[in-house]
Amino acid sequence: MRIITGSAKGTKLKAPPGLDTRPTADRVKESVFNILGDIVIDARVLDIFAGTGNLGLEALSRGAKSAVFVDNSNDSIAIIKENAHHTKLVEHTEIYKNDVLRAMDRFVQTGRSFDLLFCDPPYQQRFVQTVLEKLDKHPIMALGGVVVIEHSRHEEIADEWEHLQLKRTERYGATLVSFLLYKTK
Repeated sequence: MRIITGSAKGTKLKAPPGLDTRPTADRVKESVFNILGDIVIDARVLDIFAGTGNLGLEALSRGAKSAVFVDNSNDSIAIIKENAHHTKLVEHTEIYKNDVLRAMDRFVQTGRSFDLLFCDPPYQQRFVQTVLEKLDKHPIMALGGVVVIEHSRHEEIADEWEHLQLKRTERYGATLVSFLLYKTK
């Protein structure tokens, strides 16, 4: 696992030992960022269920303005901090050890908004549905913001929400990556 392009190109990222994290494969990550294109430049990024920080750090390397990482694992938080320092992108990061849903509530309370959100939760635990419901009811996305969710092919995502619209889904083996747009009613 490495940073594919940008200011930290080629930098290898560390992952916590064991199977608790499932970092996005480089080929999947490269495809995701090719789909996103210039949306990343100057974006305010939120990386939830951040694991290693792989996606948010790639966005920073490609020109995102800032990235906020949220994970509830001490091991993951330590790895994200180490990876942020190693890539020399730490000055553009905020890293929080917190439950993702509580962190999202806090962002709503403080009026924070993001242009790009990466969500790579544990598979088959209904986190995808819960996160999308929360985003739809308590928006933390800027108008026109993009939500990228990595999920199992067994987890369905509705096409239309009040504020979110499914624009595209790509399949990589047993993994799906869905792209949703934040819109007004």
